[in-house]
Formats: sequence, structure tokens, C-alpha cells
Amino acid sequence: MMKTAGKMMAEKELYSVTEENVGARLDVFVSAAAGVTRSAAQRLIEAGDVTVGGAARPKNYLLRAGDEVFVSVPEPEACEAEPEDIPLDVVYEDGDIIVVNKPRGMVVHPAAGNEHGTLVNALLFHCGGSLSGIGGVYRPGIVHRIDKDTTGLIAAAKNDAAHEALSRQLASHEMHRIYRALAVGTLRDDKGTVDAPIGRHPTDRKRMAVVAGGREARTDYTVVSRMTSRERESFSYIECRLHTGRTHQIRVHMAYLGHPLAGDAVYGGGKTKFEWLHCTSGQLLHAYKLLLRHPRTGKEMEFEAPLPADFASALGMLAGE
Repeated sequence: MMKTAGKMMAEKELYSVTEENVGARLDVFVSAAAGVTRSAAQRLIEAGDVTVGGAARPKNYLLRAGDEVFVSVPEPEACEAEPEDIPLDVVYEDGDIIVVNKPRGMVVHPAAGNEHGTLVNALLFHCGGSLSGIGGVYRPGIVHRIDKDTTGLIAAAKNDAAHEALSRQLASHEMHRIYRALAVGTLRDDKGTVDAPIGRHPTDRKRMAVVAGGREARTDYTVVSRMTSRERESFSYIECRLHTGRTHQIRVHMAYLGHPLAGDAVYGGGKTKFEWLHCTSGQLLHAYKLLLRHPRTGKEMEFEAPLPADFASALGMLAGE
């Protein structure tokens, strides 16, 4: 590959494909050229930050002689988290890890537009600064995330060794995350697996979608019960198990099946007459079980968090209670 000096547009770097790179996959080329991991290169491609000859290409595009690849690696937001005295529902804590039950409406880590009131701000105060530094200044200790309006269990690391151990478990699928959700409509099968790649929506960059060339994503689901509201609309109360951890994965996969999550206006789950949904600010999705090995002792650990009151109330209404 050859980096062409002086040919930059804003923060973009231009790389010309030389003979030794002809036939290479785009993600492999970008990884080497930009000095990022292959998964990071794939995220840049999915986000539209990589173009070949001025056009977006999939990650598995095979490079040709004369191709010019523009790569833009966005700078992270400079947003150092500050400790804030925010109440936490702590499920478990020791010197290595802390497991909390996150409420609806709380963002996991600071970012543009959400600099305060996040889980990280609360953890920094609660833990007195004893969190792993691997996540950087704006997401210290954070090993995995859940969406702002998703409730439930999330584990954070209090030192770098614990962070690395939990990250390995997450990558090797030894850490299990199990969710409960309410989907719109009646799922035909009692259980199934959605194995469909997820990437950025082709026209709405704020949404994710099942797309060709997206990142591998697999979700198992089991129907716990099928319910009908007094407005005569059907719902399926389900349990989901993640094999991968893509952004909005359960929400996207259930919408892909034609059964978006109740209350999820982003992916089509807010268009029902069920009166309870007028009282919620987001999707009915709860990370209710987390299984992991303790990073220091190797002991198998299992945590559960009960459904939040609003989710339980919705199920109660559907059951006629």
C-alpha cells in the first residue's frame, strides 16, 4: 500500500492500492493502512467512513489495481467523566467487579449530548475512582453496554486485570446475557434463532438494520407466553439470549422478524393501541440474567434482576390483573 502525502480532505487519509494489495479484502487493507484492529476497520466501513474511488463498498470488497481508498478515523469525543452522586442499584460488588441493575433512561457512558447523569458518572462516585482504566477517561471499567432505555444488569471492572478477563469471556461467548422482552404480535414458533448480519441502516445512519455485509449477529429467542390486550392486539413475552453483542441487536432482530419490541418507536414498536405504551419512554427490554466467571477466582457466578415496575405493570395489564 502507499500513503499519498498531501492528499487529505478534512481528517481523511488517501491510500493507493499497490500490486501487493490487489485482491485483498477491504477490511484487512484498512486495518493495516490505518493501524486499527480489523473489527475497528469493519466499524469504520459500516459507518461510511471508508470509500473506494468515492463510493462505499462492503467489508469483503476485493481491492483492484488503481483503487484509491479514503479512510477517516473519527477522533473520540473529549469527554472526561466526572464522579456524580447518583443512586445505584448494586446487585453485587467486590474488589474486582461490580454488577448493577441499570434503570430506564440512564446512558451507560458520557458522550456528546449526554455528558452527565450516566452510569459511569455514578460508578466513579460510588467506587471512589477504583475502576479499570482500559475504557479510557469517558468509559472506565465498562466491558459491555445496554441501550439508554433498556433496563437491567451490567458488569463493570474495577481493575485492568478484571477488565481483560471479562473482555475475553465476552469475546469467547463465555459470558451469557439473557433478556426478557415484550414483542408486538404473535410469534409463530415457540423458539428460534435469528442469524442475520447487522450494520448501519443504508439511509438512516442513526439506526441499525439487517444488511448484507454487516457484522455477524445471532440471537436465540423463546416465547414465555402469548398475550392479548383489551384493545384486541397480540403480544409475545419472550426471552432472548445473545451470542453476539451488536448495537440494538435484539431490537433489530425482532423488528426483522416483523415483531418489533413494544414501546420501541425507533424500530416500529410504538404503533399499537395498547394504552400502557403511552406511559413509557422506550422499549420493553430488560437484561434480567448475567452469567460470568469471576475474573480472579474463576468461580461461576449468576445474577438476576427482577423486571422493572413499568414492565411488570404492562404484563399485569395484558394478563388482566
